[in-house]
Amino acid sequence: MGQKVHPGGLRVGVIHDWKSNWYTGKKEVAAYILEDVRIREHIRGKLAHAGLSDILIRKDKQRITVDIYTARPGIVIGKSGVEVDALRKELHALTGKNVHININEIKRPELDAQLVAQSIAEQLQNRVSFRRAMKRSLASAMRSGAQGIRIVCGGRLGGGEMSRRESYSEGRVPLHTIRADIDYGFAEAKTTYGRIGVKVWVNKGEIMPEGFEGMVTGKDTRLGEQDQARRRRGSGEGLGASREGGRGRGQDREGLGLVQRRRRPGQRPGSRPGGGRPRGPRPEQAVDEQGAASEETQAPVSEGTHAPPEDVAPSGSDPEGLTPTAADPETAPEAPEAEADS
Repeated sequence: MGQKVHPGGLRVGVIHDWKSNWYTGKKEVAAYILEDVRIREHIRGKLAHAGLSDILIRKDKQRITVDIYTARPGIVIGKSGVEVDALRKELHALTGKNVHININEIKRPELDAQLVAQSIAEQLQNRVSFRRAMKRSLASAMRSGAQGIRIVCGGRLGGGEMSRRESYSEGRVPLHTIRADIDYGFAEAKTTYGRIGVKVWVNKGEIMPEGFEGMVTGKDTRLGEQDQARRRRGSGEGLGASREGGRGRGQDREGLGLVQRRRRPGQRPGSRPGGGRPRGPRPEQAVDEQGAASEETQAPVSEGTHAPPEDVAPSGSDPEGLTPTAADPETAPEAPEAEADS
């Protein structure tokens, strides 16, 4: 048979502290313990609707200090502190010692196991479906930052004649890991068809000794996220500096992005700009070839032996009825000689 151990009591002295702190002789130990029980029962009975999570007690010879952790401090304090004063007088009459009360607010009640169990029990008393109540608490705890949560409800669930247990869990709840901060809470729902017990385990992370804060706070993961973000930013910001050393790449002037170079003479129009050296001839060779070609085309024209291409009209003709163009100097004097012969 599996024997269950209270997670808080298992971790006392390692990562958790005692909920009652006092020291006395052997003869007074039983009286002090009974006094603690009466104080807690009185506070829980009077402030049951205030969302109490925990009660810590510290004792001296003539003074008792009570720390109350609640999600609704306004209800505990009351208007201008009336409720706190009344509670202090009642505890003074109960113990016969001076009582000092500290009210502490719980910022995120979704991560407190006792408050989660109490909220589920209240919903069951209001005839809410137990599955809906459990799943809603599960989702809210994980959304608030819990590393894991487990909820167990037992009793006549849904009004059935046979009692049963239903449990839902999400994340990881390592009960055997002593450094894991496991918060445990228990509450009972008093329904018309019997009592339903609610147990909640919440994993708030791991509490490591000194020197291992990075593992607890998750600095390693945050640094990894920063590296990823820096890489994402590098795809748009610092990319010019990394591409300056590439072949045929433009430099990044004042962070304005890559500068596309002009198309070289002899580079094909469809080639990618800045994509490296063109596959054609080198620029110097292209210039030399173009110069030689221009000389070859101009030399026959000066000698008068070059024939015009078929698709180009000869000089001096006007195919579209436009004004005639000037003819070559060698062909121009031939017209008057033909007239003289005629």
